[in-house]
Amino acid sequence: MRILQINSTKNFGGDDRHFADLTSGLTKRGHELFLAVAPDSPILEKMPEFPEENILQMKIKNALDVLAARKLAKFIKQNKIEIVHAHTGKDYLPASLAARFAPQAKLVLTRHVLFPLKNVQKFALKNVSKVIAVSSAVEANLQKTFPKEKIVTIPNGIDVQNWVNVDRTRLREEFRFENNISFDASVLGTVGELKHLKGPQDFILAAQIIAKKFPETHFIIVGKDHSFDRSCRRELKRLVKVFDLDKQFTWFDWIEDTKPLLSALDIFISPSHSESFGLAILEAMASGCAVVSTETEGAKELLENEKSGILTPVKNPVKLAEAIGKLLEDKGKIKELGENAQKHAKENFGLDRMISETEKVYDWSAGNLPA
Repeated sequence: MRILQINSTKNFGGDDRHFADLTSGLTKRGHELFLAVAPDSPILEKMPEFPEENILQMKIKNALDVLAARKLAKFIKQNKIEIVHAHTGKDYLPASLAARFAPQAKLVLTRHVLFPLKNVQKFALKNVSKVIAVSSAVEANLQKTFPKEKIVTIPNGIDVQNWVNVDRTRLREEFRFENNISFDASVLGTVGELKHLKGPQDFILAAQIIAKKFPETHFIIVGKDHSFDRSCRRELKRLVKVFDLDKQFTWFDWIEDTKPLLSALDIFISPSHSESFGLAILEAMASGCAVVSTETEGAKELLENEKSGILTPVKNPVKLAEAIGKLLEDKGKIKELGENAQKHAKENFGLDRMISETEKVYDWSAGNLPA
């Protein structure tokens, strides 16, 4: 099947990792993949062997970019595309319009976020064949816009074995040594874009409470600051300084390979205020890391409370700290949660499953399977 994947993002986050993994996986299964991405897209850096002739580099300025839609339509016709798959909200309408200009192609969308679509999109996207929701919560939101029969839930997947088949002890020691972190310290870490919605302030507030009772604890924050003036990181570091915790915090702008980091952690923390799925949580689970997370919709989809992780109220750093503190006093529980989480990830969130279910969506859209 000839498939065009569209993603105009200029950053690289969890949704874009999903995009790259899906594209690579479909290619390995023999499909002919094409990409429409922003010029100098970071996605291309993750896929250096992708054939240049199959890439359309173009800007999509906004949801009403008719010129971009015409460029897409021309590319679709030239390459005899059968499936057009758009992954970000800004790209939906141009992709829809392009599919109208080139009606031989069927339109598929993936919705990665919980934010509701606008009313105008309900009418503009009538030509969509299938809409993929990454969680049941996203599906519930999509039912306000699309007929139920057009929506299918396919949770994100990762190559779980990539995190399972590692020497955690060696990676743990190497990471701590390289970053001057005590081998004996309890280490807590979080991964996510530095913005209010991801809850980094709550992580720091919880850290301040934990450090009083467990003064040897070390904290790691991994995340890029995409705020307009790059002020978020400065504000967070200022807060850490106010609490006199500078020496107990390590900061990373980005870590491409999370295996060493996750091996070095005792507990992975997700303090997010909203999460439609949570790929960072899933990677921690696959790594066998104990997880404490706020009970966002995405976290509830991934974790069973007290069995494969601990869920705490959203926007409540005190409760977050209490849950973490209880685990730090019970190393056996930390080990149990990590083992259960890894088992759950292997059984339910593998990359092959995600790709197979997406292939079925393409077949439904192309009329090869009954809807």
